[in-house]
Amino acid sequence: MGSVGERREEVQQRSYWRWSKQDFLPEESFQSWDNYLHALSQTGLRFKDRLVSRSDDAVEIDVLRKQSENDMKRCLTWWDLTWFGFGAVIGAGIFVLTGQEANKDAGPAIVLSYVASGLSAMLSVFCYTEFAIEIPVAGGSFAYLRIELGDFAAFITAGNILLESIVGSAAVARSWTSYFTTLLNRKSNSLVIHTNLKEGYNLLDPIAVGVLAISATIAMISARKTSQLNWIASAVNTIVILFVIIAGFAHANTSNLTPFVPFGAAGVFRAAAIVYFAYGGFDNIATMAEETKNPSRDIPIGLLGSMSIITVIYCLMALSLTMMQKYTNIDQYAPYPIAFQSVGLKWAKYVVALGALKGMTTVLLVGALGQARYTTHIARAHMIPPWFALVHPKTGTPINATLLLAIATAVLAFFSSLDILSTLLSVSTLFIFMMMAVALLVRRYYVREMTPRVHLVKLVIFLLIIIASSMGTSAYWGLRPGGWVGYVITIPLWFLATLAIQLFLPQQRTPKVWGVPLVPWLPSLSIATNIFLMGSLGQDAFIRFAICTLVMLVYYFLFGLHATYDMAQQQKAETLKNRNDQGTMESARP
Repeated sequence: MGSVGERREEVQQRSYWRWSKQDFLPEESFQSWDNYLHALSQTGLRFKDRLVSRSDDAVEIDVLRKQSENDMKRCLTWWDLTWFGFGAVIGAGIFVLTGQEANKDAGPAIVLSYVASGLSAMLSVFCYTEFAIEIPVAGGSFAYLRIELGDFAAFITAGNILLESIVGSAAVARSWTSYFTTLLNRKSNSLVIHTNLKEGYNLLDPIAVGVLAISATIAMISARKTSQLNWIASAVNTIVILFVIIAGFAHANTSNLTPFVPFGAAGVFRAAAIVYFAYGGFDNIATMAEETKNPSRDIPIGLLGSMSIITVIYCLMALSLTMMQKYTNIDQYAPYPIAFQSVGLKWAKYVVALGALKGMTTVLLVGALGQARYTTHIARAHMIPPWFALVHPKTGTPINATLLLAIATAVLAFFSSLDILSTLLSVSTLFIFMMMAVALLVRRYYVREMTPRVHLVKLVIFLLIIIASSMGTSAYWGLRPGGWVGYVITIPLWFLATLAIQLFLPQQRTPKVWGVPLVPWLPSLSIATNIFLMGSLGQDAFIRFAICTLVMLVYYFLFGLHATYDMAQQQKAETLKNRNDQGTMESARP
């Protein structure tokens, strides 16, 4: 290996736009068929190594970043991140799913669904904030889980991150088309191409593809310019939201709130699991840590500040909609414009549709920005080809990663309907946030080579009880919604396991700047609520989730496992060589 200076000189001489095999498959296992077959024969041993191996803060922050060859530009402040929070979150979820779920599952109690999912989202925000401050890298939850739970758990999460990114943006793009037709005063599906394909995939949407292409192009040009555009669009969107709330309550009819819970508590929580999608996107802020000037100050303000305000906004918007129009008459595709039309404000539907379009546009912009940073760090770890980790020297943006996601998202958005996309997205999102809460507890109570083994065993047992009792509560709710016997068992088990962590396990790590309060209770509650909401989803969502996970595992055992194993062995060799060189230099001193 050459010196750092030699490597930098080599990087400067190489073009960003290159396509050699070494850029996609540089690992030893893929240099020949014999090497690959040998790697496959060692799959069991390699999997065991990756299952127990952990990364650390220094590797994620410093070592892996070098895989991108060029640094991202530190140009963002708390102001940028706060508006990114608004831009990333307020979009298709509140403007579309509110009507869909009020009509189908929750009725006027959709406001309670937003309260439930908002509280769960805030618990996840706490976990993300602590990690983002201490590990300010583009990898977000992928990097955090590699450190605390290991490569395999991080890979499963990485796969769901990419799935969430692609499906989420595709859903927003489809919604963009629906609201655009409202502006043109046409029927919701009048601008899509009708085919004889299977229902749910038979309406082709070329407009969604075009919007995704424009968003990705802007994100590739500059993070700073994307932020400035996001400010403007989010400010306009905020004005529209205030109009929706004020005008909605001004034309409210309280009789529309009766019956308040027409589908029962099960419908409220089923809707909560679906509208959780409306809170998705805040994790994109954590991926901007490498481009934030002062992560320890700016990230908490940006994350916690924006999400607190958004939760209140969502509840008020949902309540105004169900007070304007009976839940049975709410339009599932463009609920707010049609509701205003029903109360005599025909002109207002154009204002709302324009605001919704701006909101969804900023979601796509911030999504293209944040999701590419996720993908970049995943590629840095060689979970996917490292070609996608490259950062362009002039723009300071990961163009290759942005293109990968843009193309995959455009294909999905072209074929799939919103209801299919939203259910699949909710499972992935809830799974990721549940894993983040587990990782936070591991980070607080376990430090390698310091924590006694007996404490590690206790932590694992208590965590398994928390997860199992949460799954039991969720399953009993689904099987016996009117029962109570099961809760007498599952809820006390969750409480006692959490209490046991607090009483019998000393915290091994104290956050340096900002930490989640009330540990272990808040992370444990986050695990329980995320699992409960997952259990409120339908069977089809889990079937799609299982199929996607199976595809991820096939990819992992054929490619990702061997690529990351080779990279880990190379890093170990380099570390050993550096130590030997340092020892030689010290022994040569007089």
